[in-house]
Amino acid sequence: MNNKNFILQQLKWISIYFAISIVISFIIPFPYSIIVIIPIVLFLSFYIRRREMRKFGGGVENFSMFNSNKINYYCMVCGTKHDNLMCPKCGSKMKKIG
Repeated sequence: MNNKNFILQQLKWISIYFAISIVISFIIPFPYSIIVIIPIVLFLSFYIRRREMRKFGGGVENFSMFNSNKINYYCMVCGTKHDNLMCPKCGSKMKKIG
């Protein structure tokens, strides 16, 4: 996606958020309208993010706000899988992420 498409996409969603907020604020009185608008905006944000993740190959199982995947390191000398600063087998600090 190039910059022009990205900006147009962002402007589209900002205008949708703005239109929803205006409609809700006309229907519901002030203090209650904010209580209704905030969850709707949050839900739409999560929906958009989830849809974009699916579009670019990330499945629903890979979707999370906080990435909890553990990084595995492999020693470049002996190939041992570990998550320490130094390799427990040979003591080397040279490692690659796998």
